[in-house]
Amino acid sequence: MLHISRTFVAYLDEMDQLTVLVPKSRGVDGMAPFTMVAPGGEEIPLSVRRTEDLGETVKYVCWFASAFEFGATYWVRACSGEMTDVQIGAVVRTAAFDDQFFYEGKLGADYAKEQTIFRVWAPTATAVNVKLIPPDGGAARYVPLERGERGVWSAAVPGDWERAHYAYVACINRVWREAVDPYATAVSVNGEYGVVIDWEKTKLAPSSRPLPPLSSPVDAVIYELSIRDFTSHPDSGVTHKGKYLGLAEENTSGPNGTPTGLSYLKELGVTHVQLMPFTDFAGIDERDPSAAYNWGYNPLHLYAPEGSYATDPADPYARILELKQMIRTLHENGLRVVMDAVYNHVYDREQSSLEKLVPGYYFRYDAYGRPANGTGVGNDVASERRMARRWIVDSVTFWAKEYGLDGFRFDLMGVHDIETMKAVRDALDAIDPSILVYGEGWDLPTPLAPEQKATMANAKQLPRLAYFNDRFRDTIKGSTFHLPERGFALGDPGGREQAKTAIAGSLRALGGLFCHPLQSVNYVECHDNHTFWDKMAVANGHESETVRRKRQKLATAIVLLAQGIPFLHSGQEFYRTKGGDGNSYQAPDAVNRLDWEQKSRHEDDVRYIQGLIALRQAHGAFRLATEAEVLRHLMFFEPTPPSVIAYRLRDVAVYGPWTEIVVIHHHEEKRETIALPGEGEWDVVCDGEQSGTIPLRRVRHSLDLDGIGTWVLVRREAMGNEGGAGTEP
Repeated sequence: MLHISRTFVAYLDEMDQLTVLVPKSRGVDGMAPFTMVAPGGEEIPLSVRRTEDLGETVKYVCWFASAFEFGATYWVRACSGEMTDVQIGAVVRTAAFDDQFFYEGKLGADYAKEQTIFRVWAPTATAVNVKLIPPDGGAARYVPLERGERGVWSAAVPGDWERAHYAYVACINRVWREAVDPYATAVSVNGEYGVVIDWEKTKLAPSSRPLPPLSSPVDAVIYELSIRDFTSHPDSGVTHKGKYLGLAEENTSGPNGTPTGLSYLKELGVTHVQLMPFTDFAGIDERDPSAAYNWGYNPLHLYAPEGSYATDPADPYARILELKQMIRTLHENGLRVVMDAVYNHVYDREQSSLEKLVPGYYFRYDAYGRPANGTGVGNDVASERRMARRWIVDSVTFWAKEYGLDGFRFDLMGVHDIETMKAVRDALDAIDPSILVYGEGWDLPTPLAPEQKATMANAKQLPRLAYFNDRFRDTIKGSTFHLPERGFALGDPGGREQAKTAIAGSLRALGGLFCHPLQSVNYVECHDNHTFWDKMAVANGHESETVRRKRQKLATAIVLLAQGIPFLHSGQEFYRTKGGDGNSYQAPDAVNRLDWEQKSRHEDDVRYIQGLIALRQAHGAFRLATEAEVLRHLMFFEPTPPSVIAYRLRDVAVYGPWTEIVVIHHHEEKRETIALPGEGEWDVVCDGEQSGTIPLRRVRHSLDLDGIGTWVLVRREAMGNEGGAGTEP
């Protein structure tokens, strides 16, 4: 009989290396040398390569010559005769482990009426069962899985298991752990179990109206919203408030008959709706969704929809079918759908399925063996590991194919590695190259080499990905994190040159960040931090509301007319406020919901933004796709007053109905006169009050600016080729 001791521990940290830790309190004399005992009883000598004094513990680094058999239990015996089992340690984070166990076959539950096949990747487990709870809620049944190639455990369970709840129970390091399938595509209430479903029953008839083509990412106008926030207001006019189906309701109206919900999105003219997280998340009790609020950046299950947005969270089919119906309805109304993809962290590392099934593999650790925290939420997913990368790419592919999604916004994308983001882009290209991929390219302190991170600094390595442009944001608005600081739109002329670079697509050739305009997502407001209106309450609180509304219209006009991809936060166009709350991720609905009464009070300003969107869409000169095109066609006026940024898009007849376009942004409440190029007449299609494609009036030689605002002037006749690239007198 083995004499088992817990007075010391042993970890497999490399394919041929053990770390043995002996507490000094136990006494270290007579412990070394050590012997490893294989499952069949073979004794394997351990050679102590290094000894370290760790204070209360002595560390022995031991090497062995024979191959280690994963899926079996090994023991280490000290000279004293005491024994301990070999725990699977840091070896899971080695390249050799990745190479030995990378698996490309099917994973998850594969349903048929006659049987369901279960497959799970758990290479360090010594035994795995699938726990099955019948649909009628009867007693759980445990079915042993068989270990196969590359650490995949599987079993075909006879019978019709549709709607059965299931989980995997794995023995790892002699501890049994229960985990939901990381590839579960349907889950029970609050994600407590995976659910076996018949995917044939979720298929909908194809959309009767195909989406309009999207030739380039710069043709997109992205509008970010929360499924819950967008319709939860008491006066939204929507029946299924805060639900998938609520966003699919057509012809809804609110106070004073103002269009709301989907009807409003169509009227506004945006092309893409970016939905805040709708994969299954923690923070909301799906049995009582109204009892709490959460944005959804607490990911639980990345292949299954959130239940709090469904009319019946207890029915695993409801959330799937209702989400699909919502997406199809948006498509039928000409709107593409972008998923907020949160793969950089999990809600609770220790309780996550990933950690339970392959402890230590899916997350990054620092040099001291502590979980990395570049995300700021206690864990960073190690996307550079091959099965973690596969889990992300498989998920994105699943959502694109099964739900027909048109884009993915990667939360904290800079935490991911470049190769993973390339793999995402390649996988989506194989489905539809027009699918957008963009994200937050912040450089966060995760233990990944700087040259490996998918950050803005490495944008050249990812030319078909776009990035939220924080330089654009802070140059136009002022610092997001220091509220009193003002950018150009808030009246500070100091950053005017940086603002010009941002407007021209933030190109490297002009001192910016990107290879071409397709990489710049231009914005001044999103769900994070204070709304633009709430920042101005601090930075420009000395000004009247009338003046501040002009400033917000100016900033939004800069976003919509700049080179790159414009991004709007829902309600930005009618001065959304969260009452000064700069982090409303779990504030109540009263803070987060869209206020349709507010929208009804600012119909003229909403129409102004609608006109700007129509103006952008009317002419490709606002949507240049290459660095060369921007440098050839866009020239800034010099000199101009410090309060003015003015530029000309010349010789652009090939892109749309006008040959010449002039755009002028002015941030002071004083009159200025701007000389116009050439001798001919110009049609004003946008001023501080109205915008669109229909001329408002005609001017010659000069334009009088009567305060804060944006002016756009166009004409159809050419004026020759005077001037050069960059600036003109």
